[in-house]
Amino acid sequence: MAEPALTSALVDCQWLAEHLTDPDLVVLDASWHMPGAKRNAEQEWLACRIPGARYFDFDNRIKDQHSHLPHMLPDVDLFSREASRLGLENHHRIVVYDSLGIFSAPRAWWMFKVMGHQQVAVLDGGLPAWKRQGHTTEQGTALRVLPGQYKASWSPGWVRNATAVLDALSNPACRVLDARSRERFHGEAPDPRPGVRAGHMPGAVCLPFTELLEDGHLLPRERLVAQLNSVLKPEQQLICSCGSGVTAAILALAAEVSGHRQIAVYDGSWAEWGSRDELPLATGESPG
Repeated sequence: MAEPALTSALVDCQWLAEHLTDPDLVVLDASWHMPGAKRNAEQEWLACRIPGARYFDFDNRIKDQHSHLPHMLPDVDLFSREASRLGLENHHRIVVYDSLGIFSAPRAWWMFKVMGHQQVAVLDGGLPAWKRQGHTTEQGTALRVLPGQYKASWSPGWVRNATAVLDALSNPACRVLDARSRERFHGEAPDPRPGVRAGHMPGAVCLPFTELLEDGHLLPRERLVAQLNSVLKPEQQLICSCGSGVTAAILALAAEVSGHRQIAVYDGSWAEWGSRDELPLATGESPG
């Protein structure tokens, strides 16, 4: 008998606890921390993880190894090799979590979407909620997994480059949302990356990812819908941006949970846009 398909981009801890031993379910820890946090996500995974969780390293391994930008999408060949190394198969249901609640796990969720994987979801509340609810964890060296035979298939609708974003900024059928803080968006705070300008894309709208979260969980669906409806029309194509393409995926996840179906992430995000002087720059308030 086939296991039930994932019907939402979000699952809760109770659901995961009930399905943790399903043979086709794989749990991935996609924790990542800002460089200034001085935290090692992989070491933390070794110290405490959901039982059986495998570490999904999009900052060092599962990325474009030739880009000067941080953790950019790899091509399908590299993604297929790394997913296979993690023991993944195309038929697997995948649940991704991180150690902060909801922060970096949506990035991995979005990467799988770009790579054509439909059965993938984020654990709402992540590891903190799992521990808070009294579920078991494990530590130490993880059991080795047999390599899988994963084959990625590029889904271009989920990703945009700078050229496409530039075109979208003046297209009323599109909406570019920026997940960074309002201070960084308005250019009132310097960018943390050297050589990157402060400000935002002209025509983009600020929706800080923190305004979609509460206690490490996504807001309830009706509140997400209200937040998104204030800046996005249902028929508009959504492009999500942030500092380096991580928290933009939180906006993408929220839009997916809210029922929006035209969703993409600008992979280079402000790390690219802000470092290219030929791309337009705005500061101060943007029109709603």
